[in-house]
Amino acid sequence: MADIIDCGDLTPGKVFLDKGELYSVVDIAHNKTAMAKMKHKIKAKNLRSGAIVEMMKFGGDKVEGAFLDKVTMQFLYADDDFGYFMNKETFDQIELPHDRIKWELQFLAPEADVTITYFGHELLGIQLPAKVTLTVAETDDNAVAGDTVNRAMKDAILETGFKIRVPMFVKTGQKVIIRTDTGEYDSRE
Repeated sequence: MADIIDCGDLTPGKVFLDKGELYSVVDIAHNKTAMAKMKHKIKAKNLRSGAIVEMMKFGGDKVEGAFLDKVTMQFLYADDDFGYFMNKETFDQIELPHDRIKWELQFLAPEADVTITYFGHELLGIQLPAKVTLTVAETDDNAVAGDTVNRAMKDAILETGFKIRVPMFVKTGQKVIIRTDTGEYDSRE
């Protein structure tokens, strides 16, 4: 039997089921006035669709708590339709369709470790680290740093094919650290 959680006890990061949908709390605000019941305004991410929704719950409302399993797997490769991952302990392999991991594939070099999230036997997706290190495959090494007051940047293509803006001093073949939440250059390794 799953845990029943009072909506007032929800906190950011907590996962719950509501009307058959699986959500993770992004933000919650509580409002109590003298004339009305306690209101809980919940901003949550639907873990199946990725959509951010806002819902209103009242004092005494309850939801079903949910537990997610997380398994560290190694990214093997991607073809035109799927990304392939392997459990390094059991050597079991899984495939995820491109439409579910389109953003994440831009930051996955072969043999990179990622966290695969499951709800029971249902595969929800992958969780990237906050930052990843990738090699610059192509950039203009002859670019001239003219305007250094405003942090001059140039285009670069990473080993995964992802295009970013990097500082003028970054050269082809160097490793750079990229933020996976924004896809922006963070620093040089």
